Formats: sequence, C-alpha cells, structure tokens
Amino acid sequence: MGHDRDVDRSSDRDPSAEEGRLGASDGDATPRVLRSFVDAVPTPTLACDPETHEIRAANATAADLFDRDRGTLTLMGLEDLGESETTVAGDSIGDALDADGVTRFEWSVASAPTRRLELAVRAATIAGREWLIVGVTDVTDRVTADERLRSQLRLVDAVAATIPAAMFECTTRGTLSRWNERFAADAGYGGEQLSGAALTSLFDDESRAAVTDSLQSVYGDEASVQCEATLVTRSGECVPYRLSLGPIVDGDRVVGAVGVGEDVTEASLREERLAVLTRVLRHNFRNDLNVVRGFTERAVAAVDDPTLATELERVVDTADRLLRVGETSRRVERLLADQPAPGPIDLAAAVDEAMAALPSELRGRADIETEVPAGITVSAVGYLAEAIAELVDNAIRHNDAARPSVTVTAAELPSESWTSLVVADDGPGIPPAERAVLTGEETPLEHASGLGLWYVNWIVSAGGGTFDIGESKTGGTRIEIELRTADEA
Repeated sequence: MGHDRDVDRSSDRDPSAEEGRLGASDGDATPRVLRSFVDAVPTPTLACDPETHEIRAANATAADLFDRDRGTLTLMGLEDLGESETTVAGDSIGDALDADGVTRFEWSVASAPTRRLELAVRAATIAGREWLIVGVTDVTDRVTADERLRSQLRLVDAVAATIPAAMFECTTRGTLSRWNERFAADAGYGGEQLSGAALTSLFDDESRAAVTDSLQSVYGDEASVQCEATLVTRSGECVPYRLSLGPIVDGDRVVGAVGVGEDVTEASLREERLAVLTRVLRHNFRNDLNVVRGFTERAVAAVDDPTLATELERVVDTADRLLRVGETSRRVERLLADQPAPGPIDLAAAVDEAMAALPSELRGRADIETEVPAGITVSAVGYLAEAIAELVDNAIRHNDAARPSVTVTAAELPSESWTSLVVADDGPGIPPAERAVLTGEETPLEHASGLGLWYVNWIVSAGGGTFDIGESKTGGTRIEIELRTADEA
C-alpha cells in the first residue's frame, strides 16, 4: 500500500521535472536511463544520436568487441568504426542508419584483422527523445566459412568444367542439385530441366533399379559403387552409361552423393567387335594350323631325305607352338574378362591341380619333384594352378636334356608374412628378351616370343604377389613367386 501512496504522490509532480530527473546526465547530454538501458542488454549494443550518428552510450560487451573502452567509443561517430563508408551490399552507411523501421546490414570494421559485423538498427524513444539503438553481432567466422565454402565450390566447378567426364551432385533424396556441361550434354537437357530431377528418372526401366540400389548403397553404407545403366536422352536415344557414385559426408552423416558418368557406347562397340574378331581369328588360326600340321606330318612320313624330314619336323613343332600361343591367348582373354579377386588358396592343392593338368606326354618324359608343405594358405586368384602348370610346362618343353628335371618347392617366410614358391629346372635358361617381360625393357625389335610368361605374371600380380626370374643351381631357370599368406593378406 505504501507503493500506491508513492504513485499517488507522483501524480502531483510536475511532469517536466520528472523527465529532467530521469534524463539527468553525468555532465553531458546522455541521459542515465539511456546508459542503463544499453548496459542491461547482454549483447554488444550502442546508442547513437539519430541526427549526427555520434555514439552516446555503449555497453561492456560492445567495448570488448571493438577493443576500446566505453569512454573512447562515446567520443566517436558510428561511421568512424568501419573501414568503408558503405555496407557490404554497397549502400551508404548514412542511408542505412536513416532508414525507417528495423534495418540490418553487414559492415567491415577496421581492426587487426578486419572483421565483419552485422548491425541491427532501430529507433527508440528513451527519456523523452529518440535514439538509434544499434545491436552488433560479429559474423566474421560465418563469413570466413562461407567464403571458404564458395572457394571450394569454385574449385569443384573449375574441375568439373575441365575434366572430360560428366559430373553431378545429388541431394539425399536422389535429386540433381549440380552438374557440369558434359552431363547436361549427355542427357540432352537444359539446366532448368535437370534442376531437382530425380537421377533415376534419366534411365530406362530395366536399369533404373540398378541406379536406385547404387544410391541406397551410397546413402546407407557410405560406399563408393559403380553400375551399368542405360541413359535415355531427351530425344529418346538409349545410351550405354557407366555410373560411379560416392558419398558426401559431413561429420558422421551422408548429406549427398557425387557421381561421374561415362558414355560407354564406343567402348561397348569396340569390345563387341574385338570379341568377334578374336573369336573368328582364333577359330581360323587353330583350324588352319591343324591343317598345316596334319599335311606336314604326312610329308615327314613320305620323304626319304633326312634333311628335308628334319625341316618338316620343325614346321610341325612351330605349328604346335603357335597352337599353344592361341590357347594361351584364349586363357588370357578369359582372365582379363573375369577380373578375379584374390582369396585364400591352399598352396599344396594348387600344385597338385597344376601337376594333374599337365599333358600326360610331358609328365612321362620328365622328372618332376614337388615339395610343398601341407597347411600353407596363400592369397591369390583362382588361376594360380594354371600359372604353376604353365611354368612347369615351359620348363619341360624348352629343355634340351634327354630327360628334363623340374622341381617345385615352397616355404613360408614368417619374418615377412610371405610364402615363396619356386619352380626350377636344368634347361638352357630363359633368353634375355623373355625376361624383359617383367622389367619393361622390351622393344619392338626385341620382344617376348610367347604369352606364357605374361599370363603367369598377370595371374600373380592379380593376387598381389611378385614374380622373379633367376638362374637355378643347375644352370637352368629359377622362377620364384612370392604370395602373401592368407592370414596377413
């Protein structure tokens, strides 16, 4: 009730005297109530004269932000704080401050280093007169992050415009958000037509599921995937297309997908034509060589001249060698088409399989000794037995001895977590041109005469192993294959 009496008494006071009391100052024209109001605001705040834009009050957080004491700030005009007389948008600071209502603008402030501030300005009546109340927010970090992002986007755009491949970006909903000109050209659509379009809508019904599954793998498993699909252009043309998709990760979540597209029409046609060419050539090659071999054997049996018979036998041997090259080329083609992945293989079983695959005629005219401990498992592709058989086959066929000797041994190398498999013989050794298969020193005039070593090398390399040619203790050839043990692969 005492409060009510005070109110009642105040009604008898002179309003002008009350205004003078509230507006009492500390020796200048700034009312104390204005300073109290500004001090009560928790964020950086200034009060300015609406006519001159002079700063008349500043709170402690504003003083900290501008790194000046409040007394210094109140001796300055608001425009004195900035390094430019215009806002970031290019408007005059004076016009921005004099605008009606609440005005927001960004401004660069001169300090070390230069900072970007956002000012929110509004007029307010305090202690009987109008003031400009200026709220200040430091947005330097946000602006720096935005500029860094824009710089990264400019780099991505430059890369996307430079590389000869179609590139695009999808949202988490699978809709297109960005792409380069190559992708738009492949699809045959303009930018306004691609914007927001579902990636899957660009492909035919039969391959759309493959694209959907690939996107789900990207978003759900954060996996990078490839798929083959048929792109349907705006004109209705069906284009064989290869997609490579990967996740865009922000922290611990996928926020989109990036993709590279490739029109594989020419590659598909080339592979198809090469396959036909290879099949026809191999068929004719084999048939014609068999005819040559058959007639030559008949000629050998019919002639009485020993010299001529020897020459004809060389024709038979050459035909046999070419037939083996043709067979090896078929196996190489199969290997390259399969693109096998390495897996655990029992080495002793692989050697046994290789020995069983040798022609019985070869096994019968050579001494073959194997010494492969049981229980050794290596990381290799499923063609390992064929590689071992090829090495033993070569060791026998190219040996001038009356009864060739070949040894196949294996040993674990615990210190290196590798296993060594050695095929050694007592033959004449491999010519330098053949060894150049592994060193890359071949020239057009000096090249390997067969595919056997290439085939073995590709099988070993596909399994992550190494392949080396040396000299055996008997002066023949020593070929060592090193493969990782399965536990260490």
